[in-house]
Amino acid sequence: MNFSKKNLDKIIMIIVGNLSYAAGVNLMINPIHLYSGGFTGIAQLIRTFLLDFLHVPQIGTLDYMGIIYFMINVPFFIMAYRVMGRKFLISTVISIAMSSLFLAIIPVPAEPLVSDRMMASLVGGLGSGFGAGLVLRAGSSQGGQDLIGVCLAKTHPDFKVGAIGIVISICIYTICLFMYDVETVLYSIIFAVMTGVFIDKVHVQNIKINCMIFTKKEGLAEAIMKDVNRGVTTWEGEGAFTKEGSHILVTVISKYEEQHLREVIAGIDPDAFMIITDSVRVAGNFQKRFTD
Repeated sequence: MNFSKKNLDKIIMIIVGNLSYAAGVNLMINPIHLYSGGFTGIAQLIRTFLLDFLHVPQIGTLDYMGIIYFMINVPFFIMAYRVMGRKFLISTVISIAMSSLFLAIIPVPAEPLVSDRMMASLVGGLGSGFGAGLVLRAGSSQGGQDLIGVCLAKTHPDFKVGAIGIVISICIYTICLFMYDVETVLYSIIFAVMTGVFIDKVHVQNIKINCMIFTKKEGLAEAIMKDVNRGVTTWEGEGAFTKEGSHILVTVISKYEEQHLREVIAGIDPDAFMIITDSVRVAGNFQKRFTD
């Protein structure tokens, strides 16, 4: 895959991801007055305060939530630049701008498309979670708690990216409990949980896999360390039946790196035998990495 094609794919993923996220929020949960977690939920609460309490006039079909969402992300751009670098910042600002634009222009239906709150929570969570995960998979961020979480995960290896979102969501739903009722809060939580589940399904950088590789060719360990930039442990083995010697290599990578690893191995030894174990737990110095 050449450089330009790789970047085009990521741009498409960012656009589709932000569109899917905004559609899940505006078409599914806003019409039935449920609230998202994180910065989107904060933007919803501010919009509710402006429209319902201050009675700020609506401008056509433009939704204030998209504008508010962008504004509350601005203070965190400096942190993203210092921790993640210029390239990540640029892609993140573009992604936040797209997300804000879609949240602003996708019209919220006057009548809910899905009147059943449970179904709306599930479908909305699917769309939003898929979209947010796709953006993260492209090496970008929609800002808000994701932006803060990604930066803290980079500086503190044991930090859980979702921790910030949980704290913010608790605050949001506590406010909703006083503004509305328990049922509204419960369905909003269902939406947030579904969103989180699908983010983890799509954002495969969160999934670690263990690879054991058996090869008779030389130089494979060096190629993995150079091209995949992951550590490799090696030892020598022998086939019980053939009595032939074999190099045994073990490495731990993220799920997102699996295809690249396969390509590196195939380039040196197409006949190499691999054992791959998904969703392993790792303790110690495993570098959390985000796509370039």
